Amino acid sequence: MTPFAVVLFDVDGTLVDAGGAGRRALERALDERCGPSAERLGALRLDGMTDRLIVREAFALLGHPFSEAACDAVLSRYLELLADEIAGPRYAVLPGVRPLLEALTARGAAFGLCTGNLVGGARVKLARGGLDGFFAWEDGAIGGFAHDGEARERVVAAALTRASAKIGRALHAREALVVGDTPKDVAAARHVGCPVLAVATGRYDAAALSACGADFVAPTLADPGALRLLLG
Repeated sequence: MTPFAVVLFDVDGTLVDAGGAGRRALERALDERCGPSAERLGALRLDGMTDRLIVREAFALLGHPFSEAACDAVLSRYLELLADEIAGPRYAVLPGVRPLLEALTARGAAFGLCTGNLVGGARVKLARGGLDGFFAWEDGAIGGFAHDGEARERVVAAALTRASAKIGRALHAREALVVGDTPKDVAAARHVGCPVLAVATGRYDAAALSACGADFVAPTLADPGALRLLLG
C-alpha cells in the first residue's frame, strides 16, 4: 500500500492523554473570569471540540456574554495555567506513538497536526511527553489549529491547505489521512473529504468509531494494521 501524501494527527486521546490537564486549566481560567464554574460545566463534553468553541459553550452554560475579546482573554489565561496543570501524574504518551513518529520522520514523510487545540496548547501537551520536536511550529508548517475556526472541519481544511503549500502542489483531500479518536474528528474529516483512521485510545471504543463512519479503526497506533496503513 502506498503511504498517504500527508498524515494529520489529532492530539488529545490520539497522541497523548493529558490526564485532564486541559479541563482543569480551562475551569481555573473560567473561575477567574466568571466565578466558580466546575460544577456547572460538568456536563460539557470537550472531546473533539475546538478550544474556541469550548469557551463559547462554557460561557453559554455560565450565563456569561460571549465576545471575541473575552474568549481571547480566557484562552490566554488557560495557556498560562495549562503549563502548570500538564505536570500532573496522569499524563501519558499513548501506545505506539513515539515509534510511529520516529518511523515517519526517518522516512521523510509529511505529517502534522489537525487539532482543536490552540497552537500553544498543543505544544505544551506534546512537550510534556517529549513529542513536540517531531513537529514544525513555524508559520506555514503543516497543521490545523483552534485559531482556524470554531468548527472542526475548518481546522481540517486549514491543515490540508498548509500541507499543499508545504509539499508544493495542491493535494486532493483523499491524499490526506486524518488520525483521531472521536466522532467529531471523523465527521470533520469526512466533511472535507479526507479518509480517517480512528483509534480507540480516547473515550470512544472501536465499535462506536466504526459506527460513526471512520474509514479505518484500530485499537491503538501500535496496531499492525494501523502501522501498515500509515507506513505503507
